[in-house]
Amino acid sequence: MQEARGPLLELVLDPGDTFVTRVTAEALLRRKDRAGLAMVASALAVADPNHEDWIHTAVVDVFGIFSHERDNAIGLCKELAQDADDRVARGARQLHELLAEIDPVLHPAQQ
Repeated sequence: MQEARGPLLELVLDPGDTFVTRVTAEALLRRKDRAGLAMVASALAVADPNHEDWIHTAVVDVFGIFSHERDNAIGLCKELAQDADDRVARGARQLHELLAEIDPVLHPAQQ
């Protein structure tokens, strides 16, 4: 919902409590959809280094297990990198880089 965008961004970029940053980013990423990734990307584009670290931690926690989930997120980030909103596009490129660094624990079984 468009009305939730502002409050969610405030939570991800909470200036007083980075725990709020981490859990909000993680909750949005666990949606594993375009909306959640776009919200995190938008925050990542303007985050200070401390908030970037906590967002990165959330990304690893969510996408560090299953390779197919990480790969799907990378695909969505490629799409979001072309978004008309420059902030979302810039953050999606950053998020793509974070995801590409992850070597997930579980990969599909070889046939």
